[in-house]
Amino acid sequence: MSREAAAPRRVLATRDAGWARALARRLAATGVSPNAISIASVVFALAAAAAFAMSPGLSGGGRVAAMLAAAACIQLRLLCNLLDGMLAVEHGLKLKTGEIFNELPDRLADIVILAGAGYAAPEFAFAAPLGWAAAALAVLTAYIRVLGGSLGLTQHFIGPMAKQHRMFTLTLAALAGAVEAALALPPRAVVAGLAVIVAGAAITAARRTRRLLREAGAR
Repeated sequence: MSREAAAPRRVLATRDAGWARALARRLAATGVSPNAISIASVVFALAAAAAFAMSPGLSGGGRVAAMLAAAACIQLRLLCNLLDGMLAVEHGLKLKTGEIFNELPDRLADIVILAGAGYAAPEFAFAAPLGWAAAALAVLTAYIRVLGGSLGLTQHFIGPMAKQHRMFTLTLAALAGAVEAALALPPRAVVAGLAVIVAGAAITAARRTRRLLREAGAR
């Protein structure tokens, strides 16, 4: 069995990083609960979405700052996703409601960030629908994974556009958007990033579904 199939959660190299372990230890020592960290991830997602949505109404340095803020908040959302699991598992702080808080805030954060990004480029009529399409596909890929687990099958975290890949792509798009704003260029980067996410998430959903069907058929 592959490492991915054997693991009950996503395999992340950053979980073994010294800085991540030190930060998790400090949070655990202060009594912060994993559920609180999960909720914080949604707060950062809302901040990222607000930065994206506000950016068209800003000019020059303001738009640059909004795009940089969006990129930073996306990464802070991912940091929360890393730490809540570490507190729950490595530090034994898992609560009875932990599974709910592990999944539901994640889905809300995906929807908020991706849909919000679609409003960063009103110059393109298809930008907002693209953002909502990316949000819907993000939820679909997660649903397929969780469906597998609910049926006693493997929860597949494969990409090419799993959560960390979606957020990495959108972070790069936001940083590129900051460069576009600094150079007074049209905001194409976020739209391009969303298009990549939509295409990749559709492939991801298909791959995960195919694996579930193969595994279910082999029972």
